[in-house]
Amino acid sequence: QVQLVESGGGLVQAGGSLRLSCAASGRGFSSYNMGWFRQAPGKEREFVAAINWSGRDTYYADSVKGRFTIFRDNAKNTVYLQVNSLKPEDTAVYYCAARYRTGSYSATTETEYAYWGQGTQVTVSS
Repeated sequence: QVQLVESGGGLVQAGGSLRLSCAASGRGFSSYNMGWFRQAPGKEREFVAAINWSGRDTYYADSVKGRFTIFRDNAKNTVYLQVNSLKPEDTAVYYCAARYRTGSYSATTETEYAYWGQGTQVTVSS
């Protein structure tokens, strides 16, 4: 089992950047593929990015390709989401999630992930 805690959110102007972090506690962080999702007010939670257990393979939603980068440091039990060129429509609560690495690393639906953090708020002003 793994516990996840996100941090790094905040208020930023359009065009700005943030680095979101997701720290994992518990055993075997490298046993998990990781994902980031987001939920905007009044909308369903949506997939943002995913990374495999080693960090070699990544996958992105079309809406964030070229602007967001997912990466991980297994020595620090942390996965990151670098978010650049932010737009007001990126405003949302951002969640990290974990699934066992025996599954596909490019999972894009909530039900494919077993563990979730509490989220961190990102607000982009125009």
